[in-house]
Amino acid sequence: MKPRQSSFWKVFGIPLGIGLLSATGLFAALLGDGLWDSLSWLGLGLPAAIGILALFKRRG
Repeated sequence: MKPRQSSFWKVFGIPLGIGLLSATGLFAALLGDGLWDSLSWLGLGLPAAIGILALFKRRG
């Protein structure tokens, strides 16, 4: 049996994307009001939604 080769991007691509989305949301929350608030809600809400969906998908 041949061991699988895992590349850096296969392993860490999605978690890095979620982390960058969260960091963008946090930074946008510090910048101001109006459009920045919308961007911060989106940047912080999507990672939370992804985590909740993954939890429910895993449970069955």
